[in-house]
Amino acid sequence: MDRFRVVGPNRLEGRVRAAGAKNAALPALAATLLADAPVVLRGVPGVADMRTMRRLLAHDGVRSAELNGSPLGVSGAGGAAAAAVAGESVLELQPSTGPAPDEAPYELVKTMRASVLVLGPLLARRGHARVSLPGGCAIGVRPIDQHLAGLEALGATVELTAGYVEARAQRLTGAHFRFALPTVTGTENVMMAATLARGTTVLENCAREPEVEDLARLLVAMGASIEGAGEDRITIEGVERLGGADHTILPDRIEGGTYLIAAAATGGDVTVDNLDAEHLAPLLEKLAGAGAVVESGPGWVRVRRDGELLPRDIVTAPHPGFPTDLQAQYMALMTQARGHAAICETVFENRFQHVPELARMGASISVEGNLAKVTGPTRLSGAKVMATDLRASACLVLAGLVAGGETMIDRIYHLDRGYEAMERKLQSLGGRVERIAGP
Repeated sequence: MDRFRVVGPNRLEGRVRAAGAKNAALPALAATLLADAPVVLRGVPGVADMRTMRRLLAHDGVRSAELNGSPLGVSGAGGAAAAAVAGESVLELQPSTGPAPDEAPYELVKTMRASVLVLGPLLARRGHARVSLPGGCAIGVRPIDQHLAGLEALGATVELTAGYVEARAQRLTGAHFRFALPTVTGTENVMMAATLARGTTVLENCAREPEVEDLARLLVAMGASIEGAGEDRITIEGVERLGGADHTILPDRIEGGTYLIAAAATGGDVTVDNLDAEHLAPLLEKLAGAGAVVESGPGWVRVRRDGELLPRDIVTAPHPGFPTDLQAQYMALMTQARGHAAICETVFENRFQHVPELARMGASISVEGNLAKVTGPTRLSGAKVMATDLRASACLVLAGLVAGGETMIDRIYHLDRGYEAMERKLQSLGGRVERIAGP
């Protein structure tokens, strides 16, 4: 099992490029199940979740090929995260031309909750889908009841048996459906299913994340009729078929935001290319308020800090609020701010598992329910710590960059699920980070 060795303190400086967004690439890959012609996806990130989704699609008859020797096929120690940093990853996906399975078995999906995104496309295109239920998650339960309710509103018959969701519909029919609460994957799943439904579908209280918009752009390029993606009301006019498309995945705002937080935490100066400042407005506002200098232009964002770091409270919320996926990294930053910062987590019920690990490094953090109170600045010291989930992994890397001495981070397979070649990107900025291959 691979580990990271981080030797600090570090000051990060330079430029780094954000990869395509993992949370946009996964639904884009699932959407190829709807197509009856090849789909080309550009900017697919070289992370472990992409390999998992490709294996699942292959099982269901969609073949994928790398058009430019992209890092997605890298294997061995480090997997995709040890791949080359430079170069755009391009995949061509060929839909099935004959009978193929219409299921997502447990063995293929147990490591990736986003596998549930194949449910809507398989049902809409093939009339039947059998998908393993995603289990519990380190950061929360994340049920899929809203996915199922939306598909039932479109006319599907849904049964839960032996750990699987089984859905059937000869052809889905457009309907009016309101999500009980905004859900990104739920919005994406039902939106994909509705593209091939008969008639008009209106979805309300939809997730407004940029990744939902990106999926809609791909579906429209494939021939779908969708209006309102990125707003809380989406209207879909069903069509008879979806064809091929050539689509570029939008930049990963969470990866880019992580490196910008790292710049502020280390008193550094980092520019992230291939990044949209508008998608990170809540974070950039907090970084500026905390004493960093924030600049941006078309396709880039720069953060630098020379002076004292000030505490700023955050409350996580669905987009356009502060992203829950940046909460852990922001907590690492606040350990270096002078004063008290309150971090309120409203999206997931169990997303403070990084707190005990930060405490091992000397952080002063108290937790009451969904509220964490951070007191700083504290002199962090290197220690042996364990990653518990994807974003907690990034939090510990940032803490290691700030801390004095050596930090060893176990279980970085979590990190590899969502960060492309993080150690190489940090090395390019002056970070003393190395991957140590496990047995």
